[in-house]
Amino acid sequence: MTLSLKRQLAGSAALLIAAAGLPGAAQATEGYFALAYGTAQRGVAGAGVAYSQDAMSGAINPASVASVGHEFTIGGELFSPRRKYTGTGTGFIGAGEIKSESNYFLVPDMAYNRPLANGAVLNISAYGNGGMDTSYPDFPNANCGFFGGGSGVFCGGEAGVNLTQLFVSATYAQKVGRFSWGIAPTLAVQSFSAEGLAAMGITAVKHDYSSGFGLRAGMQYELTPQLTLGLAGQTKFNMSKFDKYANLFENGGDFDIPAAITAGLAYHVRPDLTLMLDYQRIFYSDIGAVGNATNAGPMGAPGGAGFGWDDVDVVRLAAEWQQTPDMTWRVGYAHATNPVGPEDVTLNILAPGIVEDHISFGGSKKLNDTDKLDFSFAYAFSNSVSGPVPAPMGGGTVDLEMHQFSAAIGWTRRF
Repeated sequence: MTLSLKRQLAGSAALLIAAAGLPGAAQATEGYFALAYGTAQRGVAGAGVAYSQDAMSGAINPASVASVGHEFTIGGELFSPRRKYTGTGTGFIGAGEIKSESNYFLVPDMAYNRPLANGAVLNISAYGNGGMDTSYPDFPNANCGFFGGGSGVFCGGEAGVNLTQLFVSATYAQKVGRFSWGIAPTLAVQSFSAEGLAAMGITAVKHDYSSGFGLRAGMQYELTPQLTLGLAGQTKFNMSKFDKYANLFENGGDFDIPAAITAGLAYHVRPDLTLMLDYQRIFYSDIGAVGNATNAGPMGAPGGAGFGWDDVDVVRLAAEWQQTPDMTWRVGYAHATNPVGPEDVTLNILAPGIVEDHISFGGSKKLNDTDKLDFSFAYAFSNSVSGPVPAPMGGGTVDLEMHQFSAAIGWTRRF
């Protein structure tokens, strides 16, 4: 590796780490996996496991960057999830319609792609997931009088949780003939905080941190000059424990990151028009803290209660049209199954990742021979889930509701 390449990679890594220090986001979209990880991806609703767009494409499929070339991309998304619940006939949970606050979040992303002398490429990228993020205000709760007093959703004042996940990947990818492959050892860092849960025996503390590693890999194969198949997946990330929340998360603070697989096709209808179809499955049920039933046992115990999330299946359909050499347009639709069932709504007041349908729109404007500007907009339609509050928590019913919108902008420099 040349000294010049070492310096470029070191500089890119420093910028990625700096971006990671920005405030995290409440990106509860496909459960708590992001809809997409870069501005161009967001324009097609996260589709593209069989298509290469830019240096951030490796976040969908590590094989995608094998044919991207030498470039650097950076972007940011202003994300706004709108979450609320309505309690009816509740004996402990605060009654009425209560909206979560803190509705705007900045989500940065960054990637650097460098071709190597042997024809392969090295890609360094940083991007985030976030989710289970809520911030309910303090308000008078008459039900708390039966439990020794208090106020707010759970009689502990302001209530909510904040989970943020950062991924830093180093991808090695190569294209040989019609076949591309890529592998990406990935570092993950999580932060988590909770408040207002004293009645559940959970004392509010500052953010706790967790880290671990996983492996992401993928391939693309050009079945014909017009049709490409893509496959990608990630292992489960074995994370260190959230020690400060050993009495909240199953098995003394375990909160691993689930495995996921994605398959899809990209069809070049014409040189200027590409259609994409992706299918993804996220294995939330394999993670005890997320997938265990809310009544599985004491919180924090081995095999104990989780948030009751089911696995999520996502189908994405998208199109990219190059109107002129300088202007490209994108549109996409994604449907995800809802991980939260009626029996688990009470605890998921804290984590209402229940939206199902997304639409997106975006484009790229070439500024000159080396620079382009990307933009995208996405909207997740409102979805709701209703269910009973367990008798030990006072009974009644809870209706969760959530919708989202976002806007993103990015800049790419080709070398």
